[in-house]
Order: sequence, then structure tokens, then C-alpha cells
Amino acid sequence: MSERVGGPRVAAWERWSEWPLAVLAVIFLVAYSFDVLDTRLDSAWHDACRTTDYIVWLLFVVDYVGRVALANERLRYWWRHLADLAVIALPVLRPLRLLRIVMLLRVLNRRAAVSLRGKVIVYVAGAAVLLVYCAALAVLDAERRHSGANIVTFGDALWWAVVTMSTVGYGDHYPVTTEGRFVAVGLMVGGIALIGAVSASFATWLIDRMREVELDSQLTTRRDLRAVHAQLDRIEKRLDALGAVGTVGTVDADR
Repeated sequence: MSERVGGPRVAAWERWSEWPLAVLAVIFLVAYSFDVLDTRLDSAWHDACRTTDYIVWLLFVVDYVGRVALANERLRYWWRHLADLAVIALPVLRPLRLLRIVMLLRVLNRRAAVSLRGKVIVYVAGAAVLLVYCAALAVLDAERRHSGANIVTFGDALWWAVVTMSTVGYGDHYPVTTEGRFVAVGLMVGGIALIGAVSASFATWLIDRMREVELDSQLTTRRDLRAVHAQLDRIEKRLDALGAVGTVGTVDADR
């Protein structure tokens, strides 16, 4: 249904923009990482990193507008992709600017889902590492300049991200700003989704292994049955041959 609403032009656009958007997402992540982590950068470099982030964000906006414009049923396509619109539009508001990280994850997820199709463990592990890293960057950016914050180093942020995503939540580090809490909500939702993906993947793997064992057992049984049938056929032929010889001998004796 979604493909029919978008149409072949949207599908072609997505295929064409797949790699450029993935590259832009990596550029975004590198610029954002330098902006947050390297405190030795002067103001000009920080401004350059933020300008790069905004340029990439504007190109993501172009991608969204292009997809809507090319859709066969634009209104229905727009309605079905309200989440994309929210991710693009809400970061204009300063308290929600960190949602650009969500946009980055969506773009990289789309590329990874194609590249790693069938490699669920690799995909889930990569997604978990990326989610933890981005969440740590985002919460550190939001928290460290706030008075009373307890997440003030990248190590604190990484620790917080890991225990939050795993739903352990020791409580030794926690966000105190609105932006940081938005990041926490997104990380918790993402962590639950990843745990669900891992559980589903393990269940699928276990079922597949059981099917393989059952199939091997069935194949072995069939081979044994074929061997038994072949042996019975040989015995039957030998008995027929012996019967034929006995019949000939009886006829000769009667003569």
C-alpha cells in the first residue's frame, strides 16, 4: 500500500538518494561529534560544525519535500510519513533541536537495512552502538552547561546511555534538562525496540535450527527407508529367481 501511494518515482528517488543521504548522515555525525567532544576548538570551528549540521539538515528537508512532490498520492503519502515531517520540522525549535539525531539514525537505518539484510545480529549490534553513541553525544550537549547537571563528561554520558538503553537505570547519572529528558525517552524507546529485535531474532534462529534438525532427521529416515526398500526389492528378485528355477526343475522332472 505504501509503495502504491508513493509510486515508482518515489522509489526511484529513494534508490538514487540512498548513498548520498548516508554520506550526509556520516558528515552530520562527524561534525556534531567534533562540536560536542572537542572543547579545544575555537568559536570559528564550532560555528563551522554547526553550519555543516544545518546544511545537512536542509538537504534532508529537500529529500522529504522531493519525496512528497513525486508521490502519486501526495496527501496520503504526507499523512503516512508524518513521523518524517515531525523529525524534520521540530528541530527548528531550540528545545527540540536534538531531534536531528533521530533524523540521522533514520537515514543510516534505511541504508543499513538494505546493506545488512539477512545479517540480523550485525545489524542489531551496529544499531545499538550507533544509538548509544548518538544518545551520549546528545545528552552531553544538553546537560554539561546546565547548573546542577551530573552528566558533564563523555564517559558519564556513555555510561548513562548504556544503562538507560539496557533498562537497568542505576540512577547515578540522569538528565535534568528538558532536552536531556527528550533524549532519554528516545533512547529508552530505541533500547526496548532493539531488545525486542534481538529476542525475535533469537527466537527465529532457534526455530530455524529446530527445523534444520527435523529436516536432517527426515532426510536420514528417508535414506534408511530407501535402503530398506532397495534391500527388499533385491530379496524379492532373488526369491522370484529361485522360484523360477524351482518351477523349471519341476517341469523337467515331470518330463
